[in-house]
Amino acid sequence: MADASFWQRESEEVARLNQERAALREEVEGWRSLRREAEDAALLAEMAVEEKDEAALSEVEADVEDLERRVKKLEFRSLLGDRDDRRNAIVSINAGAGGTEAQDWAEMLFRMYVRWCESKGMKVRILDYQEGDEAGIKSVTFSVTGPYAYGYLKSEHGIHRMVRISPFDATRRRHTSFASTSVYPEIDTDIKIEIDEKDIRIDTFRASGPGGQHVNKTSSAVRITHYPTGIVVQCQNEKSQHRNKEMAMKVLKAKLYELEKKKQEEKKQEAHQSQKEIAWGSQIRSYVFNPYRLVKDHRTNLEVGDVDRVMDGDIDMFIDAHLRQSRTADA
Repeated sequence: MADASFWQRESEEVARLNQERAALREEVEGWRSLRREAEDAALLAEMAVEEKDEAALSEVEADVEDLERRVKKLEFRSLLGDRDDRRNAIVSINAGAGGTEAQDWAEMLFRMYVRWCESKGMKVRILDYQEGDEAGIKSVTFSVTGPYAYGYLKSEHGIHRMVRISPFDATRRRHTSFASTSVYPEIDTDIKIEIDEKDIRIDTFRASGPGGQHVNKTSSAVRITHYPTGIVVQCQNEKSQHRNKEMAMKVLKAKLYELEKKKQEEKKQEAHQSQKEIAWGSQIRSYVFNPYRLVKDHRTNLEVGDVDRVMDGDIDMFIDAHLRQSRTADA
């Protein structure tokens, strides 16, 4: 950054490198601060024992508990060692079969992730939003900007299953609904993803849903189809067609990058235990509201009885358990 040519780079790359630098500095300073405070606590404890000062010992005990909590937080961060973990994330949620009930479940998951992002001070930006027929959403794609956004949220990639008494069923029957969450690292200017114009089709159409009157009066929404892979992405929440095309291309590049990375990882994993493909019926997590209340992660077998707490965005325990399991599997 001391080199004058650094500031001549594209603004997005400069912003990314600044973000990465800040994250590294925060991590290093965090460990240094903990070390200093631990040394101070040890010295104070030694003096309190010598002087039989109960009040001082109680103070040290409180300090140690706080240090333990902060060490666990930094230890959690140390689980994120993949080259893409520091990147921002692009998240897509799609309702499964089941009509209104599944669409309502997709919206509940979206709210859960937005709450989690807010608790972490991360910024959420909606790129595409398809409302449900009667309630909920058919699909939503959004970006999450913040340190290690992808590293944390990649654990959420998969099928999420909900069991409850449906509020949309007049006979009050129990329904099982599915929604898929897909998470991709946001690709920055330092990674070049070449897309041949002959391999894509760009369609424009009038936007629907949130976005104000402007998007509904002009064909500003953009849909891009990538022929070689069959990937289709769209963006309609920006006011201009140019901006929607730019954001849709960013989502397409992220998906192509993740597809290529997955191919490489599959080659590496041939000698390891094979992982289940994400498909309907092979869910990663179940959220049961009836006949009992429980959230269970099927990868780690972690169970949490406070469903409301989870749906309000408290999913750190699931992320932590999956990251630790993945680290052990890779060791």
